[in-house]
Amino acid sequence: MPMQNSPYSAFAALLASSGQSVSPAELHGLLLGRSCAGAGFEAEPWLVDAGDLLGGAPQDGVRQALIGLQEMVKTELTGTDMAVVLLLPADEAPLAERAAALGQWCQGFLGGFGLTARDAALSAEAMEVLQDLAAIAQVQSALEESEDGESDYMEVMEYLRVAPLLLYTECAKPLAAAPKPSLH
Repeated sequence: MPMQNSPYSAFAALLASSGQSVSPAELHGLLLGRSCAGAGFEAEPWLVDAGDLLGGAPQDGVRQALIGLQEMVKTELTGTDMAVVLLLPADEAPLAERAAALGQWCQGFLGGFGLTARDAALSAEAMEVLQDLAAIAQVQSALEESEDGESDYMEVMEYLRVAPLLLYTECAKPLAAAPKPSLH
């Protein structure tokens, strides 16, 4: 079955095998949220935050997967693609399952962002993105198995692939790199 090969199901299986009930979507959201808020891309602080969600320091396999995830997110956020890949169940999964994961992703993102951003003043645009995410986290359970439900899901997913970048650009992106030697 092709579904087993999705990064999501592989990660879900890994988490389950180490006794974790946390959704990969929530972890990925947490990671992106904190990254977009300016947490940087060091592995250790990320493992600490992930450990808080997991209820303990991640063990080997999970630890490696989390570090890999961090690398992937770093590449996406600092690259030129202008879209991130969401860690969500494969398209073949039931809509309800995908919608729930989408909601968990949003919750994770808001948690990670809030954890890191503290009280940074955000633009109206950024506030709107966060409000959208909060709304999405609420409504995911309302998506019906239907054509409309599918297209709503796809629309939300497309939005989530781009929206975090706005926050990253505003909160975390280093300004144009200054030449290295400085006068301080």
